Amino acid sequence: MNGDANTDAAKISLSVRDLIVSYGDKRALGPVSMEIAEKHVTALIGPSGCGKSTFLRSLNRMNDLVLGCRVEGDVRLDGQAIYGPGVDPVEVRRRVGMVFQKSNPFPKTIFDNVAYGLRIGGMRDRAEIAGRVERALERAALWTEVKDRLGESAMGLSGGQQQRLCIARALAVEPEVLLMDEPASALDPIATAHIEELIHELARDYTVVIVTHNMQQAARVSDYTAFFYMGDMVEFASTDTIFTHPSQPRTEDYVTGRFG
Repeated sequence: MNGDANTDAAKISLSVRDLIVSYGDKRALGPVSMEIAEKHVTALIGPSGCGKSTFLRSLNRMNDLVLGCRVEGDVRLDGQAIYGPGVDPVEVRRRVGMVFQKSNPFPKTIFDNVAYGLRIGGMRDRAEIAGRVERALERAALWTEVKDRLGESAMGLSGGQQQRLCIARALAVEPEVLLMDEPASALDPIATAHIEELIHELARDYTVVIVTHNMQQAARVSDYTAFFYMGDMVEFASTDTIFTHPSQPRTEDYVTGRFG
C-alpha cells in the first residue's frame, strides 16, 4: 500500500518507494511506500512479526548485516538514495542513528560510551569531544544526573538511565534521523514516561521513527502512525486518524483490540 499521511505540509526527511525485504526466498516485507516527515514522530505499530522492525532497519541499512537479507526498492534521505551504488552504509548509519529495544551500553565509562562514535569517526580534539558529549547528554536529559560521574562505569546506571545513555550515544554523532526500536519496552512506567517526554523534545530537532507494541504510547508520542500486518503496511495516516477514524477494517480491529 502507498503511504499517504498528508505529510505535504511538512518537509519530507525519508522517502520510501516500493521497498521489499526478503530473507532468502521468503518475502518478509513489502512492497511499502511512504514519506516520513522531518522533525515529526512517526510510529510503526502492529503485532509481533508483522515487519515493522524489518522496515525500521531498512531505513539505515542495518539489514545489510543480516545474512541472506535482500532489499529492493528505493529509500531516499533528503533526496539521496541510501542504497545507491557507492553509498557507504557506515555514513548512512551516522546520519540515521538507532536505539535498540534493550539498552546496550558498552563496558566503558559513561563519557567513553557517548564519545565512542566520535572517536570511531576520527575525531581527536579532546575539547570538541567533551563538548559534544555534554551536548548529547543534555539532549538525552541525562547530563544533570551523570555530570559528576562521567568517569564511572555505564553499567552502574539504572535501566532507564542506560537507555537514555544509548540515546545520547546516538545523538553525539549528530544524526538527522533517530530510529527507536521499542525503546521503552524493558523499562518501568516512570522510566518509560521519561523516554516518552524525551521523544517529544527530540522531535524539535530530529526526525524520529519509533516501533512500539504499546498503542497508547504511539498515540501519546507520535504525529503519524503506520499499521503493519503480515509484512504489509495496511494504513499510514496522522495518528489521530489511525486511532479515531481508520480507513481500513484491519486497522480498526487492531487498534480496538479485536486482534493482535
